Amino acid sequence: MEFRSWVRAKFEAAHKITHHLGKCKELHGHTYIVEVAVSSKGLDNLNMVIDFENLRNKLSEVLKMIDHKYLNEVLQEDDITAEFLALFIYKELSKKLPEGIKLAVVRVYENPDYWAEVVNNDR
Repeated sequence: MEFRSWVRAKFEAAHKITHHLGKCKELHGHTYIVEVAVSSKGLDNLNMVIDFENLRNKLSEVLKMIDHKYLNEVLQEDDITAEFLALFIYKELSKKLPEGIKLAVVRVYENPDYWAEVVNNDR
C-alpha cells in the first residue's frame, strides 16, 4: 500500500524554446500550474504523509527561484520546456523532503490543455 498527498501552486514566467521551428522560439510567457505528489508506505503520528502546508512551503521555496523570471537566463538553458521545468522542480524539491517521503509526481501545466510530468517509478 502506498499513500499519496498532492499540492498545487502557480507561478508566472517567460521563456523561449530557442531551437523550436514554430512560434515558441519567440519570447513568451505562461501562468504555470504545478502539481506535486509525495508518497510514503505509511502515515506519520498524525495520520499524514506530510502536512499539506509543509509540502506547499517546500514547493514555494523552489518556485521562488523561477517565479516572474526569464527562465532561459535563470536556468541557463536555450530550450525551456514544460518537461524541463518538471525535471528542474523534481530535482530541487527532492532535496527538501524529509526521509521516508518520496516525490512521486511533478506535473507542470503551461495551460489547461498542455502539461508534462516527471514520475518517479522507483518502488
